[in-house]
Amino acid sequence: MTRRRQEGRDDRGDRGIVSEHERKRGGVRASMGAIHVFLFVGLVVAGLGPLLWLAKAAVTPTQDTLTQPFALWPNGLDWANLEQAWNDIHIDQYFLNTIWVAAGSWFFQLLIATTAGYALSILRPKYAPVLNALVLATLFIPAVVLLVPLYLTILHPPLIDTSLLNTYWAVWLPAAANAFNILLVKRFFDGLPREVFEAARTDGAGPFRVFWSIVLPMSKPILGVVSVFAVIAAWKDFLWPLLVLPDPAVQPLSVRLPAVQSQTELDVFLAALAISTLIPVALFLVFQRLFLRGAGLGGAVKG
Repeated sequence: MTRRRQEGRDDRGDRGIVSEHERKRGGVRASMGAIHVFLFVGLVVAGLGPLLWLAKAAVTPTQDTLTQPFALWPNGLDWANLEQAWNDIHIDQYFLNTIWVAAGSWFFQLLIATTAGYALSILRPKYAPVLNALVLATLFIPAVVLLVPLYLTILHPPLIDTSLLNTYWAVWLPAAANAFNILLVKRFFDGLPREVFEAARTDGAGPFRVFWSIVLPMSKPILGVVSVFAVIAAWKDFLWPLLVLPDPAVQPLSVRLPAVQSQTELDVFLAALAISTLIPVALFLVFQRLFLRGAGLGGAVKG
């Protein structure tokens, strides 16, 4: 009797909109298969379609792109577009600038998010609730409202007589103050087992040792999520780098490509755009396991 009751609970737990009995019917199985295929094709077209078209257009002559935008190379491939985009537009220089911007933003965002989350979640000083409320309150301030104060701060930074304009510090430091990442990491740290921290403190480990040797190794999923968010946000950011990096020699791809669009052939410009998308796509493919595992914030280690 108990076994039947347990099996009944398992059946109810696995049951969805369509029961197992209905799934065995030929018509229901065929219709569900058709729906799955339709949804899969729709997701592929909506998600990969623009990227695949951009990859095709990058090696397609301008005339073919304008007259037959969806045809597969009616007059052959033009691999010279990639070479011209790399050399004539100096994609290599702006590509390196973008890597510097993204790498610095990633490092400082990860540094501030993990240390602030550790202080608010693990150390928990008496004023931690006040700090947590202040960090949360900054999420309700529109980003456009902060442009002028941030720009004036970068132009005349406190305690420093030198302006940060045309330096990557002007991008890295504001990016580090990301309240969303702090709360995201804090939420993950809240789910870590406290017994491990107590045992480490009993063995004589200090706050830094607990943070470096225990908390960070247990937090790989959330570190992967924050890393992807930080790099992709820095890679595609346009307005703030445009304001604080007016010198073309230090501008990233997101700022420089729109500036050279009117002076560049369409096929070469599309090739430059295709090159600029390589790093975000490769980054997601590398970190997709950590990203998907940590996206629900359910990856906290249990006892």
